[in-house]
Amino acid sequence: MKEDRSSYRQIMKATSLFGGVQVFNIIISIIRSKVIAILLGPAGMGIAGLLTSTTGMIGVMTNFGLRTSAVKDIASAYESGDENRIAKIILIFRRLVWGTGLLGTVLTLVLSPWLSQIAFGNREYTFAFAWLAITLLFSQLTSGQNVLLQGMRKLQYLAKANVFGTAAALIISLPIYYYWRLDGIVPALIITSVFTLGIAWYFTRKVDVKKIDVSLAETRYEGKEMLKMGFMLSLSTLLTMGTAFLLNIFISNRGGVDQVGLYNAGFAIISTYVGLVFTAMSTDYYPRLSGVSHDNEKASMLINQQAEIGLLILAPILSIFFIFINWGIIILYSTQFLAISGMVLWAALGMYFKLASWAIAFILLAKGASRLFFLNELVFNAYMLAFNLLGYYWKGLDGLGISFLLGYFFYLIQVFILSKHKYKFAFTPAAYKIFATQFILGLSCFLIIKLIPTPWAYGIGLPFILVSIWYSYKELDKRIGVKSVIFSYLKK
Repeated sequence: MKEDRSSYRQIMKATSLFGGVQVFNIIISIIRSKVIAILLGPAGMGIAGLLTSTTGMIGVMTNFGLRTSAVKDIASAYESGDENRIAKIILIFRRLVWGTGLLGTVLTLVLSPWLSQIAFGNREYTFAFAWLAITLLFSQLTSGQNVLLQGMRKLQYLAKANVFGTAAALIISLPIYYYWRLDGIVPALIITSVFTLGIAWYFTRKVDVKKIDVSLAETRYEGKEMLKMGFMLSLSTLLTMGTAFLLNIFISNRGGVDQVGLYNAGFAIISTYVGLVFTAMSTDYYPRLSGVSHDNEKASMLINQQAEIGLLILAPILSIFFIFINWGIIILYSTQFLAISGMVLWAALGMYFKLASWAIAFILLAKGASRLFFLNELVFNAYMLAFNLLGYYWKGLDGLGISFLLGYFFYLIQVFILSKHKYKFAFTPAAYKIFATQFILGLSCFLIIKLIPTPWAYGIGLPFILVSIWYSYKELDKRIGVKSVIFSYLKK
């Protein structure tokens, strides 16, 4: 029991630590999205979304998974304490970053007319893509600086680089949008990428690295191994971005750019704001699960613990979202975006299934089953894209929320059966109890806001929110001793 409590506390500690930076980034993102929504409207958000999603897809195609593989190589070299080895790996990595960044830039520049045609159905945005080509180099270089800080365990520098970079992006981009409106989208994206790179580079220069010469032959040999490692994960990311891109194109062709803007705004709430819990947890969860992946029993226990803590944190947030969704949309964006409320409600209901499936799916990575992970994601993306296309065709934006719910319901069944068959995974009775209790409370809030007019829904829904919060507190106290943690913190 003591060992379990220690594990639960480690999960909560990591979530709190990495969540702090994410909360700051989200606050900045909320301010930026709010201002952009007011200044540019749904059409402006749609244009920005298509530009960034298209260049982002090219970036995934050309970065060869370096962010995944290089962290391990740099960290291993750092752990050895061999300064020559550290310097060699870092130099090779930097060469690869420049090479892949330039590849992305050249490819975007050459394909700019076709990218405009694919994304917007015309070639009016050819010059926009040509200008944005340089951001692929800047983005890859920034990623390279962050990987170096992470691999060298300079986490304070990494956190500061992220926080200052996000803040600088906001301060720089808002005046551009204010004065230039739609014409400011491309300049804002370019200037933001320059400043973000500059800040990351500033903190990287604080890390002392020995100067060393590395031959091209050594670069090819070491680099080949570095590129191989993250390739399957890169393919998986590309697959996800590709399906999202196809969906954006379908929405744009059928409903217009305004609908793309509304769709992206709605899922920003789900993936960014509500999805904070996933981002905060994953930083610590994946390496911890990798450490016990050889033992199926320990891995299963850790997955259950992660799922339990995740549900206990996320469920009250979702209950609040259900009841006060319209106010949330107005605060985050404007009244122009209230059309997404139904979509967000349905998608929020799907987050219960997403969290449970997310906790399980990491076992494939922890086991090193990258090929199986890719096939698993391939199947999921195939039927999720089909659900999304059919959902939007029949029900518009609301249909996209319903498809999200259905997609992750089936994905949970898929990864559960796969992990049970391959690794003998099973949910504990405690995990089932937490899921069932919080899902019923969330579903109740969903039905209240759907069936009862406001403001009556607020008063009826509030007790359900309070019960969800109370239940989460009670269960968390069993696992980590909330009172003792608070008292210990206050003493410090």
